[in-house]
Amino acid sequence: MCGICGFTGQIEQREEVLGKMLDKIRHRGPDGMDTLLYEDAALGFCRLSIIDLESGMQPIRNETGDMALVFNGEIYNYRELTEELKEAGHIFRTHSDSETILHAYEQYGSSVTDHLRGMYAFVIWDEANHRLFAARDPFGIKPLYYTVIDRSLVFASEIKSILEFPLFRKRLNYQALEQYLSFQYSVLPETFFRGVYRLLPGHTLIWEKNALRTEQFFDPMIRPQNLADDTFVHRLDRALRNSIDAHMISDVEVGTFLSGGVDSGLIAALFSGQKAYSVGFSAAQNPSGQKEGKSRAGTALYDESALARKLAEESKLDFHQKDISAQEFWDAVPGVMYYLDEPSGDASAIALYFVAREAAKDVKVVLSGEGADELFGGYPIYHEPQG
Repeated sequence: MCGICGFTGQIEQREEVLGKMLDKIRHRGPDGMDTLLYEDAALGFCRLSIIDLESGMQPIRNETGDMALVFNGEIYNYRELTEELKEAGHIFRTHSDSETILHAYEQYGSSVTDHLRGMYAFVIWDEANHRLFAARDPFGIKPLYYTVIDRSLVFASEIKSILEFPLFRKRLNYQALEQYLSFQYSVLPETFFRGVYRLLPGHTLIWEKNALRTEQFFDPMIRPQNLADDTFVHRLDRALRNSIDAHMISDVEVGTFLSGGVDSGLIAALFSGQKAYSVGFSAAQNPSGQKEGKSRAGTALYDESALARKLAEESKLDFHQKDISAQEFWDAVPGVMYYLDEPSGDASAIALYFVAREAAKDVKVVLSGEGADELFGGYPIYHEPQG
């Protein structure tokens, strides 16, 4: 992942302010940081190098220098899109997917998202028109937060960066707290910090003439079809292989998370990489012989690492596992909450923290089965509406 931040308007000591904002998210991009200042906008970027390691640094400008982009994510169809844009007359100075987005915006304007396949959060400053354009991918994989303070739009990959902006006052959003206490998370556009909003998945944002508007460009619709089981299996297999192949586009090694469940197991069995990463829990044995950890609320955290290891062996993957002790688990909670910015009632965030840290020793990119539970009905809670 990378980190982006910035703001519009003319404020005092803006270079220092931008530096403080960027410093708060430097953990998102250990491979370098850079900034760009226009008369009415400031852009900051910290990089995790994945594509075009040599010349893909941001903020990146167009040929005339009056338009610039900061971008977190990856565009999987950037090579094909680059060729289309070259045929349309655009001149490329790098081989990065970030420059592809910028030229695509020059070509297609606000409909640029119709041409992108990937996970992304990006911001483009158009100096000639004093216009800021931002977008977040259809499923909200990459985060983007914003607020308006004294006629300045402030944005960042994480809320903690926005808190560094002058005149921002931290206040609790009680509506988000109510959501959290009811559902263990909040889905409101406004975050736990009053006045700080998340750009919703599949939405664009435009800031122009001190006015803000957002528009939805993607609306996920499920249209059930009465087809034979083998047809569904064939379509699922084709979609998985297509998606995994697209996600393997990288100039660095790609690994995969492997929990032992159906979703990550399918990905691990199909992906062309070599390394798989999992976590286990160093705890007492339960009556069935399966290791089990307990949270203070009494919720069981089942250890599926034996299943993950077996699948890794069958798929001939280099398997790496981190066993988490109870003390390590609780010691990690404050740090994980800091990185999340907002409360989360899902204890799996702790396990993901450890498996990501383990994978980061070897690779920069991993595939994951995150987000598939709703499709596969992977937990008993999805059967509750049926009684």
